[in-house]
Amino acid sequence: MGRVSTSPTPPPSLDAAPEARARRALADAVREVEHHVAAAGWDAPVRVFALVRTQEALAAEPGLADQLAPEVLAAALADDQHLTSVEQEGLPAADDLEALLGGLTWPPTVHGAAVTVERVVLPPGAEDDLPSDPDAAVAALLAHPQRQDVRLAVAVLRGGPSWCAVRTRAHDSDDAVGDGPDLVPGLVAAVRATLE
Repeated sequence: MGRVSTSPTPPPSLDAAPEARARRALADAVREVEHHVAAAGWDAPVRVFALVRTQEALAAEPGLADQLAPEVLAAALADDQHLTSVEQEGLPAADDLEALLGGLTWPPTVHGAAVTVERVVLPPGAEDDLPSDPDAAVAALLAHPQRQDVRLAVAVLRGGPSWCAVRTRAHDSDDAVGDGPDLVPGLVAAVRATLE
């Protein structure tokens, strides 16, 4: 399993409610996962990450401290909601994303899950002109002059908030990534179901 640590962003005030700190930690984890995946370029497979609270992971595996940058370790020790993402390798074979997510389950030590996936989107109404034959529809979709390639990063905490990030190939820079709590509701629901 490869590790990806969340950014060392200073935590919100420790006087803030745990829910607010958890939402901030999740947003930071999604941004870090998306940047990590973006570094590998486009045309990538689906990638899945377990999210664990860093303090609990350090208690269970003290050697983890040696793998974290000093500023990340300091941020983690300062906030019990800080998250570390762990990329899952050797995912089971699945025909599609829905089947893959439908086959995932997490142990109680995993506090959340994140997934990244690339999709092709068309402007409203453009799908009305696609052929009914699935193979022909895919070919027409890929050749459509208004298609947009996007990378979606979606994460959910067990029993808690969700956060999403969206990057387009046409505007492929870290400062052009959109994010918010529920940008991709269907994918949020599918990731949440893996934690139930």
